[in-house]
Amino acid sequence: MQANAPLLDQKATLRSRQRQIAPGPRYYTPFGALSTLRRNPLQFYMDAAKFGDIVRVQMGPWFHHFLTHPDHIKHVLQDNNQNYGRSIFMKMLKPALGDGLLTSEGDFWRRQRRLAQPVFHRQRIAAFATIMTEAAESMLQRWHPVAVSGQPLEIMAEMSNLTLGITGKALFSSDISPDEMMSAQKGFLEHFNHRFKHFFTVPERIPTPRNHRFWKVVRTMDKVAYGIIAERRHSGQDKGDLLSMLLCARDEETGEGMNDKQLRDEVTTFLGAGSETTAVTLAWTWYLLSTHPEVDRKLRAELAEVLSGCTPTAEDLPNLKYTKMVIEEALRLYPPAWGMSRHALGDDKVGGYHIPANSVVVLSPYVTHRLPAFWENPEGFDPERFTPERSAGRPRYAYFPFGGGPRQCIGNEFALMEAQLVVATVAQKYHLYLVPGHPVVPYPIFTLRPRHGVLMSLHKA
Repeated sequence: MQANAPLLDQKATLRSRQRQIAPGPRYYTPFGALSTLRRNPLQFYMDAAKFGDIVRVQMGPWFHHFLTHPDHIKHVLQDNNQNYGRSIFMKMLKPALGDGLLTSEGDFWRRQRRLAQPVFHRQRIAAFATIMTEAAESMLQRWHPVAVSGQPLEIMAEMSNLTLGITGKALFSSDISPDEMMSAQKGFLEHFNHRFKHFFTVPERIPTPRNHRFWKVVRTMDKVAYGIIAERRHSGQDKGDLLSMLLCARDEETGEGMNDKQLRDEVTTFLGAGSETTAVTLAWTWYLLSTHPEVDRKLRAELAEVLSGCTPTAEDLPNLKYTKMVIEEALRLYPPAWGMSRHALGDDKVGGYHIPANSVVVLSPYVTHRLPAFWENPEGFDPERFTPERSAGRPRYAYFPFGGGPRQCIGNEFALMEAQLVVATVAQKYHLYLVPGHPVVPYPIFTLRPRHGVLMSLHKA
């Protein structure tokens, strides 16, 4: 044994050299990074990126690898995606969302994705345009007395109300109660934020006051989702929407359909995550237009030229190029999915650095969208950076607000069309101005919401 000891040490040293460790910040305690991350996640990752394209950070007993370069993001999300599963942070959503498309994995996820995909084909999405513009025009009618009175509106809440209604109508042919779901969403986000920011939290099954509030939120989500499902099962109608497709689906081996719990998880996921991300995008878009009048003028000039005061349609979208660039730029600066993480199932090597199995890999659109190597004046609001000329040569994963690879957001085209149509409809009728002195700061929880909302006054266009 004594004679073999030096040989074992030499082998260990060789393995260590072969497995190059990524650089990263050092902290005095194992929980130092967690404490800093909890206080200001966006600044934490912006600072971490200064150490290089791949950064190793200790968080408690675990090591996380933070990747910012487009090539490395492509490797994780696309080229070697089979080695990267959903992380513990996504699993934190399961008590509320169950095994919906956002949280499920493996064969079950692939099956659900196949079932839902046809609804989001471009031709099918175009049919939703009327639902989107009618909902926006109905909102404008509600706004009229508010505009006359001069009272400000909290636009984040208005956009949430709008997108929930659109999602319910388009995907489930259902007129849901936005107020009820908005209240549930708010409670869900607060619960997720608490669990994300605290080292140790009491499991949801323990009957604490906080957990009681959480399960009340889940019961509200259940009530809405199961109500939609029960109504459809009772009517027996095939409305050609997402719910009908899920109800008609049959397991290839057993021939069985989806039970109500499986349906509930998908309805809840699409109602919640689907509407939330678009609402956040729209809220930031109105804020940015209000604070950049030159961009606002160009947007309105395009709307006047293309639409001449008419309600936009799906056929108008190819001609609303500047409007789309405004949305894309808002998504660059304030991506709703500001960070995403993956769990390394096996050892990997990225950018010359060893990524050990069971480590967490973190990607942040918020940070990568601000890398000076790929974005001139990265903090500026410049929609024309998305013109074909200026986009030429930009790596695919320098911009990934909807993720990428097999698990790219299934509703990305739906969301982009919805945002374009809503902006085009609203901007022809109103100017939205930020109330002077109202603070607007990013609040990175499940999505990148404005912390205090966006309080705006309405003025006729």
